[in-house]
Amino acid sequence: MTVVDFIHELRWENIPDEARLYARRCLLDTVGAGLGGRRTELSRIIFDFAALAFGGRGGQLWLDGREVSPAGAALANGMTVDALDIHDGYKPTKGHAGAALVPALLASLGLTPNRRVSGEELLATLAMSYEIALRAGIALHATVSDYHTSGAWNALGSAAIAARWLGSSAEQTRHALGIAEYHGPRSQMMRVIDAPTMLKDGSGWGAMAGVCAAQMAHRGFTGAPALTVEGPEVASVWNDLGATWHIAGQYFKPYAVCYWAQAPIHGALTLQRVHRLTPDAFGRIRVHTFHEATRLVVRHPVTTEEAQYSVPFPVAAALVHGEVGPDQLSGAALRDPRVLAIADRVELIEEDAYNRRFPAERIARVVIETADGATLDSGESRPRWGAGENAGPSDDDLREKFRWLARGSLPEQRALALERALWECDRLPDAEHILSVLTPAN
Repeated sequence: MTVVDFIHELRWENIPDEARLYARRCLLDTVGAGLGGRRTELSRIIFDFAALAFGGRGGQLWLDGREVSPAGAALANGMTVDALDIHDGYKPTKGHAGAALVPALLASLGLTPNRRVSGEELLATLAMSYEIALRAGIALHATVSDYHTSGAWNALGSAAIAARWLGSSAEQTRHALGIAEYHGPRSQMMRVIDAPTMLKDGSGWGAMAGVCAAQMAHRGFTGAPALTVEGPEVASVWNDLGATWHIAGQYFKPYAVCYWAQAPIHGALTLQRVHRLTPDAFGRIRVHTFHEATRLVVRHPVTTEEAQYSVPFPVAAALVHGEVGPDQLSGAALRDPRVLAIADRVELIEEDAYNRRFPAERIARVVIETADGATLDSGESRPRWGAGENAGPSDDDLREKFRWLARGSLPEQRALALERALWECDRLPDAEHILSVLTPAN
């Protein structure tokens, strides 16, 4: 099956059970991340900007009630998901697909207002877009030297969604992918690691670029070929399209911080639980890990973004509060003296052995020296929820995570109605029902 045929012809009944399950999981988890992200300053700013700059009809700002263009909704909702770093990811791409694809998916419903999209069609389109985006990401990493943000490649998956629902021709779809690749945000990831700001992982911009690319191509704008799709050197990336399902390799996060900080948090919390340590018991804390993680160095964050791109602060927050979510990453929580005191004791140590195992594995070893002189060693620690590492989350874990993130953004009954609509999406006769629950103002 060609890439274009896969984009337009994939049906729910042709998708294997495991990939179907992951489509439902990724939909639920990504919307949950967006609900948590709505509580951030980043989301407030980008929603106001989208209302100002992307006037139009067809796109909804989540939990807001304002209508904008589909491209504006993809941008604002994508950046809102990205605002709280607790969405899914994929190790081979060193990045994230769902943060762009789910916002693009729901925004693109507005491109064809007279067409009813069933829940099965929504999920099939989402599964398709993961395969396009993740393979484009693998191809881009294999053919360029810079480490780029996820928007550089999840733009292609977003374009595939919009091209499918616009009913674009094969040639228009080729051009949509090419435009999305050319205009996707090929931004340098390590810049926002070293200097954390609201730029984040480029996913909102990738979602917007993809939706715009499909609309442009549908009207005759040209942009093919997409080298990450059509280049002869990446043919092997696409040869098993429809046979191998990368969506089933997604990992999920229990803590709202960079994935590189997940293993240190898990190692520290495990030692705390096993040895029943109280926050005043901690002396020096050494985190042995790979190079990229040692660049997450912020100890006293001023912003939510600085708190998320850190190892010392979220490790300390987890040891004090037992969780790392919206409440621990904003406002007065950033100035909690108990957390800051522990963060000051966290030392990051680069380990060549762990460098060699990155990015296939994200490993940390946490050594805690207690106030009474004991030395406690976690051994090799991996993220609490991984893919092929520790046991991943159960469906119940992900649903509980959704409720936790929704708690500060939605009334309980509405949150439960949204959870049910997302988790049972394949039963919906009309996927607009999800937006009807998601978009009204509180």
